[in-house]
Amino acid sequence: MILINHQPVKPEELLSTITNAEQKTILKQMAAFNETYQYRSVDQLKFELLFRSNTMKAARELNKSGAKFTTYSYAFCNKKYWDRLGNGGFLLKPDVRPSAGILDIIKNGKLYAFECSTGIAIVLYIAALYSLGEERFNILFARLYLMDWQFDDDLPILQKNGDDYLPGDVLHFNNPDFDPKQPWWRAENVIYFGDDQYYGHGVGIQNAKTIIDFLNKKRKPEPKTSAYLMSMITRPNYQLIFY
Repeated sequence: MILINHQPVKPEELLSTITNAEQKTILKQMAAFNETYQYRSVDQLKFELLFRSNTMKAARELNKSGAKFTTYSYAFCNKKYWDRLGNGGFLLKPDVRPSAGILDIIKNGKLYAFECSTGIAIVLYIAALYSLGEERFNILFARLYLMDWQFDDDLPILQKNGDDYLPGDVLHFNNPDFDPKQPWWRAENVIYFGDDQYYGHGVGIQNAKTIIDFLNKKRKPEPKTSAYLMSMITRPNYQLIFY
């Protein structure tokens, strides 16, 4: 259900004003779920739809970039734009525009390697750039820091239990019997595209069965529990990001 200014709105009332096919699909799915999605204005809703479609665009671009998967210990980045810190995180150099630094990851992906949670953060920052525009992005995200699930205060992240998965959401595959010698495969964080398609850094764009089969090959000897898609959703707080 969709509420705008506390009033229920049917997707048919909005579809004529939306040209992007992915955004139309998201809108229809929102209306079909029992979950209530509330907005102050139509523009606030449209911003979320834009951000979600840009999240999928950014995920596709990162997937094609040539950036490699590795652990924090072996992470590396383009030294022209970023300083690689001792914990494996990347800190934007003080004389670099945040937009230039984040876009370099998809332009020169072969100069980068990181693990999957940092990959998700990169996707969401690129989506924020596409959605907010270069000028505002550069103001908000000076000295950008990329590391695991650590996000700038201007990109607030929400997490909730549920299965109202929408394209552009961050979802999580859990692997409870992971091989302790490969602890980085205890889970895979993914961008959901809809239609059983997910992007995870290190596994690419795959369906759920392929990701689960992959993680099941990374379990300890004599495992008892299969990897599985969790009923947990991570999303940017689109309403706080909207201006």
